[in-house]
Amino acid sequence: MPQSRQFTESPAEPLTATVPRQLVHRAAVAETFLTGWTRTAADRFTVVAQWPRAHQLHVSPDRSAYEPLLVAETVRQCGALLAHAEYDAPLGHHFVLQELRVDTRPEHLAVGTAPAEPVLDITVGDVRTRAGRPVGIGYDAAVRLGGERVATGRIAITWTNGSVYRRLRAGRTPATVTVVPLPPGLPAEAVGRALAADVVLAPAGRPDRWQLRVDTAHPVFFDHPLDHVPGMLLLEAVRQAVRARSGGRRSAVSFRTAFVQYAELDRPTWLEMSGEDGTDVQVVARQGESSVFECRVGTVAR
Repeated sequence: MPQSRQFTESPAEPLTATVPRQLVHRAAVAETFLTGWTRTAADRFTVVAQWPRAHQLHVSPDRSAYEPLLVAETVRQCGALLAHAEYDAPLGHHFVLQELRVDTRPEHLAVGTAPAEPVLDITVGDVRTRAGRPVGIGYDAAVRLGGERVATGRIAITWTNGSVYRRLRAGRTPATVTVVPLPPGLPAEAVGRALAADVVLAPAGRPDRWQLRVDTAHPVFFDHPLDHVPGMLLLEAVRQAVRARSGGRRSAVSFRTAFVQYAELDRPTWLEMSGEDGTDVQVVARQGESSVFECRVGTVAR
């Protein structure tokens, strides 16, 4: 394994910069939330981050609370960072998100008078290898703010080189894929958003079914060009579906997600919800007859 690298001598030190954005697969520094990391034991790491007090998606419209999907994105970035810095994944390799689980405690996610600086304790429990080299990891994360555990996460990812990825994608690239036209969206207030541009659901004739709106010009979901629907867009669709189906009375606070296969940009994606009479609901995204994404969502009353 490469030698551990740090941007601070200690996670408690004042932080002055983010990690290089390439290490977390972001083009914009503003979308790079991690600020440093250190190895604490074999396959154990402490990662530090900073959360902004205002954000187009990841802070509530009234700027009072951090959204659970900010936790998910922060935990996701940890995997990319550690894969490159600690598990020998070359820059330029393509990553596949296979599983994501996040549980949050929203009562501890209030926005304060300064940007929050969460500390994430990461335990890598599964290292996949091929020909003696790592090609994937599974890891657990405990997220703390001011010493209080505010969330936990679990992610599994794999990575592959460009030639293998091109074969998997059968020639699909951001430049060659024709995106499905954007259908008219739900009202922004119905899904807990301030801007119509952030609405990712369109009505589909039933209160428990929607079409995914995929805007490849969106600066957060498509921070850089992609040849498929990003996982965070699908998670935001789940979040919005909970708000829409409950009439704004419930919010998503936990996610148990399996990414079954690539959600293609040139095929319409349909989301269906079931089990909405309880606190947990199931959301499935389909393209044609195939399920591409499945998520069990924990909700709470607002």
